Amino acid sequence: MKRSFNIFQSIYIKIPLLIIFILTISFQFIGVFFIDQLETQSVTTLKDQINTQVDFLINNVSPILSDTDQSDGERDRRLNQALDSFSSTYPASIQIVNPQDYVLATSDVSQKGLVGTRTNNEFVMNVLINQRSFDNETLNQETSQRNYNIYKPIMSFEETPKLLGAVAVEADMMRIYEQRDNVMELFLRAAVFAIIGSFVVSIVLSSGLTRPIEDMRQQAIRISDGIYNYPAKVYGQDELGELALTLNDLAIKVKDAQELTESERQRLDGVLRHMTDGVIGTDQRGNVLLVNERALYLLGIPQEAAVGMSLLKLLEIEDTYTLKNLLGGDKEIMITRYEDDIDTILKVEFSVIRRETGFVTGLVAVLTDVTEQEKTDQERRDFVSNVSHELRTPLTSIKSYSEALADGAWQDPNIAPQFLEVIQSESNRMIRMIANLLDLSKMDGGQLQTNLEYIDFKRIVHHILDRFDFTLASGDVPKKYTIKRELTTRDIYVEIDQDRMTQVIDNLMNNAIKYSPDGGLVTVRLIDTQNSVILSVTDQGLGIPQKDLPHLFERFYRVDKARSREQGGTGLGLAISKEVIEMHGGRIWVDSIEGKGSTFSFELPFTVFDLDDEGWDDFE
Repeated sequence: MKRSFNIFQSIYIKIPLLIIFILTISFQFIGVFFIDQLETQSVTTLKDQINTQVDFLINNVSPILSDTDQSDGERDRRLNQALDSFSSTYPASIQIVNPQDYVLATSDVSQKGLVGTRTNNEFVMNVLINQRSFDNETLNQETSQRNYNIYKPIMSFEETPKLLGAVAVEADMMRIYEQRDNVMELFLRAAVFAIIGSFVVSIVLSSGLTRPIEDMRQQAIRISDGIYNYPAKVYGQDELGELALTLNDLAIKVKDAQELTESERQRLDGVLRHMTDGVIGTDQRGNVLLVNERALYLLGIPQEAAVGMSLLKLLEIEDTYTLKNLLGGDKEIMITRYEDDIDTILKVEFSVIRRETGFVTGLVAVLTDVTEQEKTDQERRDFVSNVSHELRTPLTSIKSYSEALADGAWQDPNIAPQFLEVIQSESNRMIRMIANLLDLSKMDGGQLQTNLEYIDFKRIVHHILDRFDFTLASGDVPKKYTIKRELTTRDIYVEIDQDRMTQVIDNLMNNAIKYSPDGGLVTVRLIDTQNSVILSVTDQGLGIPQKDLPHLFERFYRVDKARSREQGGTGLGLAISKEVIEMHGGRIWVDSIEGKGSTFSFELPFTVFDLDDEGWDDFE
């Protein structure tokens, strides 16, 4: 609503009066400004000139002081020549001091007696100590003498930085201030008349203008500080009054808008901060405007580097996609990042931000780490494929032989027993495989219970090897072998599950015998270190290729698949052994040389007991 006001209260009347006052005193402000600028420019010119001449002097003096082959007299003569070359519009006194505080030369005739003596100037000594330049202005209170002093180190940079001395310059500044005083006196005379003429006008206008303007200024300050409950006072119905009312209305609107904006910002920050997915927002050109902490973590980049970068470059997809591809519609892509030999798979979902008119204003990219999910899916696919493949072989054999028996082979007394033996063998193989799979499933789910007890580990090893020797002596083995024992003489006590550890050692022994040649030697070693016991089983088989060693303890992994299935292996024994050993806090590994054999070893922590003789647990 427009408010009426008296013409005599209009600011258009007040402004001309104010201009008269301003025109009266503006010359004084111009004069002060001119004097200040004159003084500043003169002082700056003096300092720049002195500094330039000092730098030139240092360049001339540095080679003189660096020359160690010259005599003192020659050095003094050259230094005096260098000082004579110092030219300045302002009177200046120069001293050159060596690193030991002794004055080497001076340009002031009255100070020639100081040459060869130690200087007592604390600023010079400070420069020599800190090797840094220093300057200041000094005022003699008694003589009102003003000087500009500069102190700089003299350095040599031929091989390594070396302090050669310092130079001290004292320049007279009185001419500058005398010029300033003369100009100031002139302007002061003019200011006296201007102040007298404008005094009456300023009293009338000050109360009518400054008070409402000051109130509005304070109101503006309060608005900038977020304080909106103290409106500006309205003194009249002129333009200043209208401005005060408008400012008060503005304060209310700013308050509402700021509260709404702050609420939305806090809500957005809270959502982005606690999101488990990374979020990146861009402008219409694809440059990053917003990125949350999760996205920075997934991409391994600091925020200051990410903001402003192209989204395509940030995601490293500029060779595959263009911004036009992403702005064409919502889509989803998978990217793989390699860092420290670790693959990270990220799923990136793009959404286009549009106005109501359809104009595209930017993109939002949501990043999700699907590394474990993809790894789990791949492992599940591999596991299902392996189990299916491993079960298919015995099932095929059983089906084939059972069909042959059904077709009449059961009537043949020579063939039927062989077929039944194959069916029984393949069935036992499937039973072993399923049992191993159940054990691995329990281990993965943490459901496998262990019965831990302190046992003499060496006696367990002897007991297992005795069983293999007994089997060999019975003659019920397809090949001959020799077991060599190299066991420590100490009693080794470990906290283990006896049944599970027996399963591991049996598996290693069976593998060593299975892949050793007929009549081969299997060496079993048991050694103890300060904190652990190491058992190793060495065979004389064909060995394992180096490329297969990292995968040997993986489930269903076989070096020679055909030979392993032919000998009845399930491909799970070493995987189970690895899980059992790690359950006991140990580790298992293999060393192998092709054509010479393999050594499987595992390490377990143990406790030292000083016992003479202990009872023997019943292993049966």
